[in-house]
Amino acid sequence: MEGIGDIIISMFSYTFIVRAVIVGFLVSLCASLLGVSLVLKRYSMIGDGLSHVGFAALAVATAFNMAPLSVSIPVTAISAFLLLRLSEHSKIRGDAAIAIFSTSALAIGVMVISLTTGMNTDVCNYLFGSILAMSKADVRLSIVLSIAVIFLFVVFYNKIFAVTFDENFARATGVKAGLYNMILALLTAVTIVLGMRMMGALLISSLIIFPSLTSMRLFKSFRSVTVSAALISIFCFLTGVVVSYIFATPIGASVVIINILLFAVFSLLGVIRNNSRRYVGVLGLLILTAGIPLTMGSCTERSVFNTPAHLPDKSGSIIEIQEKMFIAQINDIYLNTGDYLDKTIKLEGIFRTFNFTGRDHYYVMRNSPGCCGNDGSVGFEVSWPDTAKADNFLTEGYPEPDDWVAAEGKLAYYETGGISYLYLVLSSLEIKPDRGAEFVAR
Repeated sequence: MEGIGDIIISMFSYTFIVRAVIVGFLVSLCASLLGVSLVLKRYSMIGDGLSHVGFAALAVATAFNMAPLSVSIPVTAISAFLLLRLSEHSKIRGDAAIAIFSTSALAIGVMVISLTTGMNTDVCNYLFGSILAMSKADVRLSIVLSIAVIFLFVVFYNKIFAVTFDENFARATGVKAGLYNMILALLTAVTIVLGMRMMGALLISSLIIFPSLTSMRLFKSFRSVTVSAALISIFCFLTGVVVSYIFATPIGASVVIINILLFAVFSLLGVIRNNSRRYVGVLGLLILTAGIPLTMGSCTERSVFNTPAHLPDKSGSIIEIQEKMFIAQINDIYLNTGDYLDKTIKLEGIFRTFNFTGRDHYYVMRNSPGCCGNDGSVGFEVSWPDTAKADNFLTEGYPEPDDWVAAEGKLAYYETGGISYLYLVLSSLEIKPDRGAEFVAR
């Protein structure tokens, strides 16, 4: 069976996982830092409200074929300001104000989607989370904005601390509480939009709430809670990624489950400390720092990888689509096409034929979970470079629909109707006697 080192090597041999870990690490850190202030100010559910605003902005951006992040971030930031002003200067306060924004934005998003594009894959990625499906442009923007959030939080740390614990006293001492509340709202809005890719609009609030509440089970000072919340958030994300990779579970849900388990552990330690009057904060940190190897070690026996031959080809000569990462690899190819054009790609799947644009099109695909419970499929169109080869069925032609085949060919594209489509220029197409997993979970 594979050891811990082999799992790490195989996991990080996928470039899209490396990008996801970098972005997720930074977003988790941002959410944990801001989460302490939001929880103490009783705004812990602001993440849920703003994520629904972000979803509505995303729906509008998709309808008008605009860049999602460039629309979602300013709209969510403005909504954060309005939410703060509404809560401070009207009779509608706190959770009621958040509920109004949340439900209204969600209704607008659903209405826009139903009247325009319908529930497509990109919208679902933001609704349920899909950090593995990120373009290079999204990754670069996420890194820049995350670093900016962390930098501004560090610069204004003392002021944020002041308005968090006693806003009235802060105002009396000359601190511009309104300004720093606005800065906190802006940083939160940016973090929420970035985190939607990882956790989805439905789970992003957990990224803000859990690390802070978990830390507060053992630590009491603002600084110690902030530092430990950051460590907890990073630990839960990294562990969640490993669990997701080994068991093929959604990353967002995996991260939340790890947060729940750690919250239970810290709550138990807090009870022990209160009952025995012994401070066991050091024990909590030891469990936290030791948890990664313990968690990974317990999972190695169930790993589906057995030999280094399962690793993707890093030489670039042949990129083999692995059964375990089928959807994620193909999503990355479609999102970052420039990295894969003219490279040889090999995959196995079900051979299918569709007729549109006046001719037959041939695909090698596998069944996958569609958006919102609908059946879906993922794969590539395939075509021989010479039509004469296709006419000779016995040697190099096209097999029957629903045959299980192994296809190998170079990635190329063609244009029709002003739209580009990817396909594989076949070098081989072989009918296989043994079928693989016809349904892939991710």
